[in-house]
Amino acid sequence: MTTPSYDAIIIGGGPGGSTAATYLARAGKRVLLLEKERFPRFHIGESLLPYCQGLFAEMGVLPKLEQAGFPRKRGAQFHLGNGKKDLYFVFGEGKFTRHTETFQVERAKFDHILLKHAAESGAEVREGWTVQKFQADSRGVRVEARESTNKGESFEAAFLIDASGRSNLTGNQEQIRVVHPHLKKIAIFGHFEGVKLDSGPPGGDTVIVRLANKWFWIIPISSTKTSVGCVLDQAEFAEAKKTANELFNEIWISTPAMKERLSNARLINSIQATSDFSYYNKRYVGTRLLRVGDAAGFMDPIFSAGVYLAMYSGRLAAKTILGPLKSGDAGHSELSHYERRIRKGVEFYWEMAENFYTTPFVEVFFHPREKFHLVSAVNAALAGELDGGWKIRWRMRLFFGLVKAQARFGFVPRLKFD
Repeated sequence: MTTPSYDAIIIGGGPGGSTAATYLARAGKRVLLLEKERFPRFHIGESLLPYCQGLFAEMGVLPKLEQAGFPRKRGAQFHLGNGKKDLYFVFGEGKFTRHTETFQVERAKFDHILLKHAAESGAEVREGWTVQKFQADSRGVRVEARESTNKGESFEAAFLIDASGRSNLTGNQEQIRVVHPHLKKIAIFGHFEGVKLDSGPPGGDTVIVRLANKWFWIIPISSTKTSVGCVLDQAEFAEAKKTANELFNEIWISTPAMKERLSNARLINSIQATSDFSYYNKRYVGTRLLRVGDAAGFMDPIFSAGVYLAMYSGRLAAKTILGPLKSGDAGHSELSHYERRIRKGVEFYWEMAENFYTTPFVEVFFHPREKFHLVSAVNAALAGELDGGWKIRWRMRLFFGLVKAQARFGFVPRLKFD
């Protein structure tokens, strides 16, 4: 392999790729970002976590996001579909929560702001370029890509950051993706006007409505537009033998908590469906390769962690390779450290998503008790606290222990979803 033209090549211009590109470019590194689409483009996953705010400020993009006029998110609400039980989290009330608010975003606009900011920070951004395959050895990496005009080209760099999202380019090439055996879901969703939201600050909350075996999200993404979606088993969708629109309407109309909010709403685009399979890659790093965001692993979006994990890992990936770029080596120890850090974060939200679909979890979750500051620990976790140390970890272990105890002993009241 010849002397690399770039310090890093980044596959994908979503939040993870844009974040990595911004950090590296601002550190004076030669960065090439290849994005297969042309922005702005539609994307689902509009709810952010408060801990994104620290990253926005560090990247220098916060003023641009504030000027964009996105709704403010200061909490999250959870409701049973029958309307008989609810739970409100206000991030500012958490004892351990360091960042207490963020934005709800229309991803086409949000992602475009981040990508343009990466370019303005000094990264070379090429849209309309699809990476087809990669090679890596101890000296560097090479990717082969093709422009939308069908022009092919090879690029070389010292390191490769895969932020290709659920396209999972390097993981699929190495055949290391593992699909969760039980979380094979599908999401059906649309954008609406006239959705009934709470007044005041809670009007910006993410609203989750839990049914027996499925759930809805309600996310305000502008002053008039609200994203609404339902996540259910793929098998249920297939067995229904109905269009996404027919099934979506059937479910919300029969759910009291949703009917109250959607009765006067108007669909402004169309109901869409997308597979929602949770998966992870067996390895998050390779020779001179780091995977970030959904290219490391994707889990059910119930706790809105996707964008934050992408940006968190994008920042960490960028900082991980700064030392090896300076020393000129492959950074084996640094990449191993990155692997451990990202695995810990992915496994935490993976465990939260797995448990959310069990009745004992919902029963403990909907009967919060602040003893030992457990509610504050959960509050911090929902806000995006991945570096809170032992004071968060032992409380979350206790929380999951209570979920197991509930399954066996039923120490809090049982819930009925009907």
